[in-house]
Amino acid sequence: MAPKAGSRALGIAASDATDRSRLSGAVVRADRVVDDLVFASCTIGGSDATAACGRLWDRLDRPDVQWLLLAGVAPAWFNLVDLDALADHTDRPVIAVAFEDSDGLEAPLREQFDGDALDTRLDVYRRLPPRTRVSVGDESVFVRAVGVDTDVAADVVRAFTLEGSGRPEPLRVARLAARAGREWLDGVEQAEDRPENTEG
Repeated sequence: MAPKAGSRALGIAASDATDRSRLSGAVVRADRVVDDLVFASCTIGGSDATAACGRLWDRLDRPDVQWLLLAGVAPAWFNLVDLDALADHTDRPVIAVAFEDSDGLEAPLREQFDGDALDTRLDVYRRLPPRTRVSVGDESVFVRAVGVDTDVAADVVRAFTLEGSGRPEPLRVARLAARAGREWLDGVEQAEDRPENTEG
């Protein structure tokens, strides 16, 4: 069943800086009205993306949000999101949306990590639900869903996607906000690193 016009989803997307990834959460209604924004961060190549998404949810404090949409499962260079843990934390269905077909992350993970770091990531990755291709207009996205069956997840993705955009509006807005937040913070940090002007 398609969401009603006033239904709300939280989209979470990331924008990577040198050491940290800036996460943004955007609450968007199914009628495309942006309702709220919230921010957090996680480490590049770390293992704290799930906790960062949980902090976004807690900081938002919006019980009227019905779904969480994530831009993929591995923001911040393989900092994997545990979809089951996030669904448990938020008590909401979680839908991860990818925009390109893929052979999966196991081979890249093995190329980049070893030992406990690899084992931890493989454990999270192998517990993820399978990806399902979902047609959205003339395009396709790839969906993993926890807490809701794939047919309902597909209806949610379609309901929140503008015709011709190929990207659910909560994720589009969250991506723009994450990028803007990262660029602003980068500018602040660079300004703080500059030596003060002194007159001789």
